[in-house]
Amino acid sequence: MKYQSGRSGRVFVVKFDDGENPLDELTELAKKENIQAGVFWIIGGLKEGRFVVGPENDELPPVPIWREIVGNNEILGIGTIFWFKDEPKVHLHGVYGREDVVKMGCLRYNPQVFLILEAIVMEILDVKVTRQLDQKSNMVLLKL
Repeated sequence: MKYQSGRSGRVFVVKFDDGENPLDELTELAKKENIQAGVFWIIGGLKEGRFVVGPENDELPPVPIWREIVGNNEILGIGTIFWFKDEPKVHLHGVYGREDVVKMGCLRYNPQVFLILEAIVMEILDVKVTRQLDQKSNMVLLKL
């Protein structure tokens, strides 16, 4: 295990509008506000998107299993923001549900807000954390 100690910085309250892509919007917020490290909580609704529910097996590099959000779904999620090269990379895991069907996974592609989505973004200061391509897994992972 590796770790660093930091402290809380600014806190942002974010309201997304219907049809917006929250991954893109959080990326733009991180660029505009120069958030080098952060954590966020998100709650509301999505009407579209693709997410990963795990790898097909335990081999590396992993082959993702994809699922789709179809129609309006509730979302409750938590994520991080750390930079990879010159861009912030948003990593969001959430639960997505409608009626009695609930799924969980890593939101990755083309999510669209349904009606309302809110987030609280907390900046983390005094840490030297980035993302780096891991050759073994072929994934962009944390580097402390």
